[in-house]
Amino acid sequence: MSDRNKGIILLLLSAFGFSMMAAFVKLSGDVPTVQKTFFRNIVSAFIAFGFVKYYNERLFGKKENRKFLLLRSALGTIGMVLFFYAIDNLVLSDADMLNKLSPFLTIIFSAIFLKERAHFFQVVAIIVAFIGTLFIIKPEFSLETIPYLAGVFSAVFAAGAYTVLRVLGNKEQFYTVVFFFSFFTTVSLLPFVIAFYEPMSWQQWVYLLSAGVFATVGQFGITIAYKFAPAREISIFFYSTVVYSALISIFLFGQVPDLLSVIGYITIFGASFYMFLRNNRESKKETA
Repeated sequence: MSDRNKGIILLLLSAFGFSMMAAFVKLSGDVPTVQKTFFRNIVSAFIAFGFVKYYNERLFGKKENRKFLLLRSALGTIGMVLFFYAIDNLVLSDADMLNKLSPFLTIIFSAIFLKERAHFFQVVAIIVAFIGTLFIIKPEFSLETIPYLAGVFSAVFAAGAYTVLRVLGNKEQFYTVVFFFSFFTTVSLLPFVIAFYEPMSWQQWVYLLSAGVFATVGQFGITIAYKFAPAREISIFFYSTVVYSALISIFLFGQVPDLLSVIGYITIFGASFYMFLRNNRESKKETA
């Protein structure tokens, strides 16, 4: 099997992992969002800890990289809390697609903070994707808009975290990065969980621990996938999460996305697919 196909399969597996994570988070019901985030991350922390110790790596990375690991973790934690809030209050596929704005926002942040030049076709794709979000959000400036805004800002903070990861590059092993992030989230949310803890049934425990397992599958899958093939060649396959989430929404929760949301999905996916084709074309020109 070619490295590209390995990357695609891993990305599809990662997408399935994140979709199942979101489903279990929603299934856990009326547990506070911060509590959900805490239990999802404590599982990832234990699994990543095992990898770090097995490969005899530093738990908290190299000293010179810690400020970037801290920044990535802080941005990722805020983004995850917002994403879980959106999952709790929206149709699952709506929350998922709004979170998928992060690749477009990463281009903007990379241009601003890393001085990476954005191509004209990328700017066009970003504008089209933003138009797609309006179909999903259907802005009415009411309280019902808040969960949609949480979904958008979850993508903003995720994009910030991914931009910091670009700075880190290959300076740290992926399991070290996952452990640092999961440990940071667990420790930073612990005081809030203690203060506002809500007792959980055994089913809710199972759902949230399962969310943590599937989240780890998603994190490891996407990290390893991009080691087999560049993001520009395979990233489009990560949008399969929206297909998974839409099917889960319909069959598990009886939530059917409305027509405007579907138009929004198609618009954002189209923008991503256009950028995917253009990125591949540009890379072929560079290697020609």
